[in-house]
Amino acid sequence: MNLPKADRRIKKTKASFANALLTLLDEKDFKKITVTDIVTRADVNRGTFYKHYQEKEDLLNEIISNVLLSLEIAYQDPYTKKEHFSVETLTPSMVKIFDHVYAHQLFYKHAIQNKLQPGFQNQLCDVIRRIALRDFFTVLQKSPANPELHASYQAHAIFGLIVYWVQHDFAYSPAYMSEQLLQIIHADTSFTF
Repeated sequence: MNLPKADRRIKKTKASFANALLTLLDEKDFKKITVTDIVTRADVNRGTFYKHYQEKEDLLNEIISNVLLSLEIAYQDPYTKKEHFSVETLTPSMVKIFDHVYAHQLFYKHAIQNKLQPGFQNQLCDVIRRIALRDFFTVLQKSPANPELHASYQAHAIFGLIVYWVQHDFAYSPAYMSEQLLQIIHADTSFTF
């Protein structure tokens, strides 16, 4: 699908603002970052910033919202494309969550370091938990496990792998991380993806 030229320009401008904010977080706390810092780093004029956002918090909220939506899509990818999903047939190439995290490295680095918003790590886990809970009955139709507890376990386990990977500067490839997740799933038959 080709976007109209104006839409592509807006998308590119917003991406510049997002990248500017995330790179500035390497240098200083969010509270100390100004709109001037963002527009200077993005090399876009201040008026353009205010066409899209009232304040820097709006930009941060949009970044978070976009990444969390992308996370949900990546998480669900293995079983939304199959009519009959089975953990036994899951292959590393079907697991997209680590590709997503790798594509958003800077975001996840700041999320793990708690530079985005207070309590954001809990929010991230909660998003994964809600996705897992929503899909519990599709994936684990006959499981006797309490869906809430299972989803919480699953969310924190996946989040733990992401945290480890980020803290080790993405030392492993997304494919390796997907392979390891499957090794863990197959070693722990109570875990599903």
